Amino acid sequence: MSSTDFPAPSTPVPAGSDAFARQGEVVAPKRPKLPLPPLIALSLGHFLVMLDVTVVNVAVPGIQGSLHVGASGLQWIVDGYSTLFAGLLLLGGGLGDRFGHRPLYLFGLAVFTLASTGCALSPSAVALVGCRLAQGAGAAFLVPASFALLRAAYPDGVQRARAVGVWGLVSAVAFGAGPVVGGLLVSGLDWRWVFWVNLPVAALAAVLTLRHVRVPDRPRGTGRMDPLGLLLGVLGLVAVAGALNGAGPDGWTSPRVLAAFAVGAAALTGFVLVERHLERSLAVRPDGRRPLLPPSLLRDRRVSTTNAVGLLLSLGYYGMLFVATLYFQRDRGFGALETGLALLPSVCMGFLAAPLSSRVATRTGPYVPMAGALLLGAAGFLGWLAAGPQTPYPVLLFALMATGLATPLTVVAATVAIMEAAPAEHAGVASASFNVSRQAGHAIGVALFGTLVGGEGRIPGLHASALAAAGCFLLGFLLVGLTVRGAGAGSPR
Repeated sequence: MSSTDFPAPSTPVPAGSDAFARQGEVVAPKRPKLPLPPLIALSLGHFLVMLDVTVVNVAVPGIQGSLHVGASGLQWIVDGYSTLFAGLLLLGGGLGDRFGHRPLYLFGLAVFTLASTGCALSPSAVALVGCRLAQGAGAAFLVPASFALLRAAYPDGVQRARAVGVWGLVSAVAFGAGPVVGGLLVSGLDWRWVFWVNLPVAALAAVLTLRHVRVPDRPRGTGRMDPLGLLLGVLGLVAVAGALNGAGPDGWTSPRVLAAFAVGAAALTGFVLVERHLERSLAVRPDGRRPLLPPSLLRDRRVSTTNAVGLLLSLGYYGMLFVATLYFQRDRGFGALETGLALLPSVCMGFLAAPLSSRVATRTGPYVPMAGALLLGAAGFLGWLAAGPQTPYPVLLFALMATGLATPLTVVAATVAIMEAAPAEHAGVASASFNVSRQAGHAIGVALFGTLVGGEGRIPGLHASALAAAGCFLLGFLLVGLTVRGAGAGSPR
């Protein structure tokens, strides 16, 4: 972003202006209005994807009683969605960059909607697991496409920062609102309604997309697909995500978990080697196969730092969200609705994040609000050290509100940073890599913190998780500081 993207502090009002001013008076020009229909269309799809990561958690008792699901089946119902979502994200980003983002966004919405219908109608655990996996596939197609379409819809730098603020806020709020929405639907209706609710929202997103989201210019020079890299990337990410999801209930030393980690590590190592080879080959044969995830993209310090922050952020916040849900249900005896309401202050704080983060980011660049939010979040996690079996709820409000504000602030700033750093032809893949980092952090956080709560006892495990989460946010703060200091990334461009 250049200095020309920002209006001068004051300019004379031209003749014929619709702004009222006395002769000789100098006023600041109005900020351009933000066209809302494209933003609503793209944010609705993103909202559904992130909501469905956590909305099912509070529906687990109803699902178990209705379908007579065992522990292993429940694990796949809850986490199978995130596993395939993470595993197919790079594929979704690469397909959009090569064949067009609007068709892929609509295709992802269609798959997600059909899969949600299947979930709501599922007569058995096997059917529900299969439909949850299909939901994850649809999510992996539409999220990178949503990001790239947002970038194309708002070419003006100031408008884009404001739009990204809303889009990023939707992601963070939807993820945190899952237990609240799920609790309301399960308590008032039935567990199947956590899936039925997706249908009208997805339909509205599709209609608005067809009417108001323009088709961006077709990417140039995208080359042929990379089938070997695609196979290795999907296999590696699915294996690692599955291992992390299984580490909580089965243990980190379970043979199945260790085998999945080994397969994932081998596949991802092969993926890196293939991508490096393809990128080097392009210098000799420009018309050859192009890498699914260009290594040069990750060598950009801003991209690699933002991906690392995405992983640490999700590990800390969503790991603690999982532990906090257990704390309110197991240690405080709250039901599904009461637990959702107890977490509501954390979710509501996100509504302050979009205008605050986007406004600061347009003036200072994304790294200043990102660093400040990470520090605030670290302080908030330390507030959980006061939690005990009889702790009054108001004592916990600082922890809930500080972390609830810090997380969407960081997500918005990190999304702006990725958008600024990534070349236009790699917008989908850059978004996919950031979301892979966030999904990996979520899986690691739930598995790791779940082990801490189960191994050390409920309250000591909660405190250990809070310290670990605070450490993640502090490490993210240090990485951002090093990036700003080393590359001068903190200033607006």
